[in-house]
Amino acid sequence: ISLSTFNHFYRISAPTSSPHTTMNSMIRIATGRRGLVRNVGVITRQCESSHPIQATPAPRLLLKHPPIGTSARANSSAPTPPPPTTNTGAASMSLKNAKTTAGTGDPEGLGGNAGFSTKGPVTWPALGLVAIAAASAVAYYKIERERRLENAMGKIVSTGKPAIGGPWSLVDLDGNLVTNKSFEGKWTLLYFGFARCPDICPSEMVKVGKVMDTLKKEHPELHKNIQPIFVSIDPARDSLKALRDYATDFHPDYVFLTGAPQQVQAMAKKYRVYMSKADETDDGDYLVDHSIVIYFHDETGDIADCFTQSMRPSDVVEKVVERMTFVPTY
Repeated sequence: ISLSTFNHFYRISAPTSSPHTTMNSMIRIATGRRGLVRNVGVITRQCESSHPIQATPAPRLLLKHPPIGTSARANSSAPTPPPPTTNTGAASMSLKNAKTTAGTGDPEGLGGNAGFSTKGPVTWPALGLVAIAAASAVAYYKIERERRLENAMGKIVSTGKPAIGGPWSLVDLDGNLVTNKSFEGKWTLLYFGFARCPDICPSEMVKVGKVMDTLKKEHPELHKNIQPIFVSIDPARDSLKALRDYATDFHPDYVFLTGAPQQVQAMAKKYRVYMSKADETDDGDYLVDHSIVIYFHDETGDIADCFTQSMRPSDVVEKVVERMTFVPTY
């Protein structure tokens, strides 16, 4: 082997192992193959003088676990890494705080405000304000609904004549026969009730009296052509004397009528008045359930309008004036 060939092998393999070991191994391999066992020391010194060898410490590898096949005794001299630190006490304390600070505004268990409020977003005063606002909204809705219904009823335009009313005959407080023909040429406000009615009938009759007084004051020419009429639907108890006593409590323009039960039932049927005798007590007293409607007739005896219990006296006056002053256009 020549020196140049040896140097070539040395430059390739030297970085992978210690310098002297590599050099001696290469010389021995080369001389052994060629049978050149002589002058080994001379060649080695020539290589060292041509290429000075500097010892480089091998890098140290830190292994967490000993290599396979090595015993624990061989690695006992290596420094034992410190065990990983675990904050067991802090974790226990955090778990304890998580269990005991729920709902306190301190979710981290820090013991301070830490940006959290100790009060919830909903309080009793806030709930009270919400309840008041809701009640006010419901009340306003009901009032507005009733007002719109009344306005809508006033705008309804009907054609034709309703199948209500017809010929009838009764007697007045003086015992005189009175028929539907007796009021021709006048507008009439007709109401069905009974003298022993505790509240509804008196209220409606007082309302008609207020309408008459308002018309007399504001529309005297219309007031002269209107006649209020009361028809008893309880002829068994509403005698002429009972009606005379009853009439003293109401407007003087009223005309009170009664008759035989058959006459009263026939008239109520033509006006589609609902009548029902309530449960009778031991002393013979009873009430009568009936329709609560005021029928407004024109001067020919035809139905011009109907007024319900929900209408106020001012509403009735407005309707009466509107009907009596209406001029049809053809």
